[in-house]
This record gives sequence, C-alpha cells and structure tokens, in this order.
Amino acid sequence: MRYVSSRGAAPTLAFDEVLLAGLARDGGLYVPETWPRLDAAGLRALAGLDYPALATRVMAPFVAGSVAEADFARLVAESYAGFGHAAVAPLRQLDGRLWLMELFHGPTLAFKDIALQLLGRLYDHVLRRRGESATVVVATSGDTGSAAIEACRDREAIDIFVLHPLGRVSEVQRRQMTTATAANVRNIAVEGTFDDCQDLVKAMFDDRPFRDALRLSAVNSINWARIMAQTVYYVWAAVALGAPARAVSFAVPTGNFGNVYAGYAARAMGLPVDRLIVASNRNDVLTRFFESGAMTLDEVQPTLSPSMDIQIPSNFERLLFDLYGRDGAALAAAMVGFRGSGRLAVGEERLADARRVFDAWRVDDPGTLRAIAELHRDSGLLVDPHTAVGVAAARARGRDREGPVVALATAHPAKFPDAVERATGIRPALPDRLAGLFDRPERVEVLPNDLAAVQGFIRDAVAARGAAA
Repeated sequence: MRYVSSRGAAPTLAFDEVLLAGLARDGGLYVPETWPRLDAAGLRALAGLDYPALATRVMAPFVAGSVAEADFARLVAESYAGFGHAAVAPLRQLDGRLWLMELFHGPTLAFKDIALQLLGRLYDHVLRRRGESATVVVATSGDTGSAAIEACRDREAIDIFVLHPLGRVSEVQRRQMTTATAANVRNIAVEGTFDDCQDLVKAMFDDRPFRDALRLSAVNSINWARIMAQTVYYVWAAVALGAPARAVSFAVPTGNFGNVYAGYAARAMGLPVDRLIVASNRNDVLTRFFESGAMTLDEVQPTLSPSMDIQIPSNFERLLFDLYGRDGAALAAAMVGFRGSGRLAVGEERLADARRVFDAWRVDDPGTLRAIAELHRDSGLLVDPHTAVGVAAARARGRDREGPVVALATAHPAKFPDAVERATGIRPALPDRLAGLFDRPERVEVLPNDLAAVQGFIRDAVAARGAAA
C-alpha cells in the first residue's frame, strides 16, 4: 500500500513512513493511492467476529508491506484488551431505527482511544525496529490530548508535547492531560483557540530544520493511521446491522472532520453507507459548506461541546482532494487562496458530488441541552454534549433514511458533568479507574500563541530529557 499527498508535491510513501511523517512535506495530508475493496463476500465474512479480529482484517491492506501480519494482529489485540466493555464499541438501540454506538469505553473515556491505543503501539513497534526516536506534537480541542498521552506515556523512543487552548477545555479533559506524571510528557496551554494550536503544529512541520532536528511526528487526525483505525467501527456497526444486505447511515458529531471522514473512507472501500450526517454546534463551518458549497471562516465561539469548537477543519482537505479529482496542484492553490481570503468555494458540480454522500445539521447550546434532557427522559441514558449534538442531528436528518441510523457517542458523560447536570439535574460520576483525578497535582506550561516561544520550549525540554537519560 502506497500513500500520496493531497497537495501532490510530496513523495509517495509506504505506511510506516506515513505513520512517522504525519503531515506531508508539501503541507498536504496523506491518503491511500488506491482504496482497498470490501466486497459483499468480504463483508459477510466479518459477521460474528469480535472487534479485534474484525479490525485486523479491515486494516490489514493499509499496513501491507510495512508491518508483518502476525505483529499487526498482536498490536491490535493488545490495543483493545483494556477497554471497559467486551464489545469495544457496543451498539445500543434508542428506537425502531436509531442506534447509539458507544465509543468511550477506552482508558480516557473518549472515541480517540480507539485509534490512539493502536497508534501508540504502532509508533513503538516501528521506532524500535528502526532504532529511532521521535518528538510527537499534538494539538487538541480536548480529548485527543489525553488519549495521545495515554498511548505514548513512558515510551523511551517518544517525547510527546500536547497543545490545548487555555481555558477552552473541560476541567476533566484538562486534568486528564495535566496530571500525567511520565517524564516524556509535556503539556502546553496556549493563549488562544484550538485553531491557533493546530496552526502552531502545522507551522512546526513547515519549519524543515526544526522538523528534521527533532524528528517531529503527529498523532492528530492529520496522521493517516488515525483515520485507518476509525474506519473499523463504521464497518463493525454496519455489519452488525445487516450489511451488505442493507445500507446504514451515520450521524457524527464533528469538529475537525476526521471522525466522519473515516466513515467516508469506509464507504470508499465498499461499505454500504447511505448517508453521513455531519453534526455541528454553532461553530458550523462544515454545515455552512454543505449548505452553500463554500467554506468561510468565522470566529470560534465557546460552546457546551468544546471539542467541536473549530473553524478550520484540517481533515476536510482529504475530502476536497477527491472533490478536486485528486488534482493535488489545483487543491494546493485553492488552500493557499483559502488561507489568504478566508473563503473557498468549490462550485455547484463539486457540491453536488459532496451532497451525494453527506448531509449536515447544526445544534446550538439550548438544542444540545434539550437533546440531553429528552434522551434521558425517554431512555434513562446520560450522554455528553457532543453525543447529544449527534443524536439531535440523527433525529433531524435521519428520518427520511430507509435503513438504520447510527449516532456516534464520542465521550463519556462524566467528561462534561456540568452540561449533563444542567440538562438533567444529575451529575455523572467518573468511573472508578479515574477516581482521585481532582486530587492529583497538575503539570502544565502556559505559553503565548507564538511559534518561537513554543518551539523554544519544546527544543529545551527534548534536550533536557536527552541529557538526563
């Protein structure tokens, strides 16, 4: 399997090279040169498999030639052995056609664990085989940071630096990051938004001398391995609900477009997906795109669903690559124009192509609270605000779909207890494995939204750990 950059000017790479590179050298994102195929017979053969076995089969073509089959199967099995539910991603029926897929049973209670538990092990495996080390930099709007730390902590070959927007994540999200004690983990609170954090990470990758000197790598969803691992639960759910005999729709709470793009990737492989419903909060850049065909930047507004408080969804470039006919040069020019003007219009034909797969819906904070309250009233379930946005979108845009609709539950309600309590009067408790989180000391560096300051901190910290080793 070979991978190409969405901007067309970077070398074509194998999976292990893409894993360590993260972002392409031309600023683009890596995607498979060709999609592996899941035909009807292949989908039927997945029925009855447990999650690790199904995951190994679905992902095997993506790592072919880079990771031995037996090693990959072992890494996948290890990744999900510690999840809090035997099914890993259990399905719960809400009504006759609406289902909830719970993706929060990993160690940090968020869907990011499903990809990052595997990604950390793949990093360790590839780096050890090569005798190399890496500096991982992560921008997070809340959940990716703690999941990345859990995946990479105490690994000798990795230094990890996590950037989060100061004061714009929940207290549980922040403490899951800042109470980590591993010597290879550093947290940076940036005086800005998530988009600022993401821009800093991209700027560090664009600084070739800095990137090469520190052997930078990324575990954000810009890393293809994240998308690869997330395609699995779309296949898992669809097969459980009758694929390939019937198509399934998915409603996905989305900020950076990585999670819902994984559904698009599964569809490109042959999974019978009827509709992908993009669920946004009031930071609705994606909903506005699917309504108008134009991406237009606006200020980030803080909401009850902070992991979706994003105006520059980096993974959207992967979809644009296909909408532009995989013409990397044309897309690169469009992205430069977008950065300059704050607007990117794709035209009626490309918009029509996108609408054949995607639908979209926005939910404001009052609507989010209503969705949490209604779901609790009707089913007794407590859901976090991001999941509530997904459920509300599923109910609004999934009514006219013929097959089942699956809303993705992306975080445990205890990660956002204030919003849940406000909606239901019930404050969800953290699971026992996170007991004492609020009593642990925090370790974090507050830095300005300034590239030189952040690079200086990272450079000094890596040097200090190397000197102490």
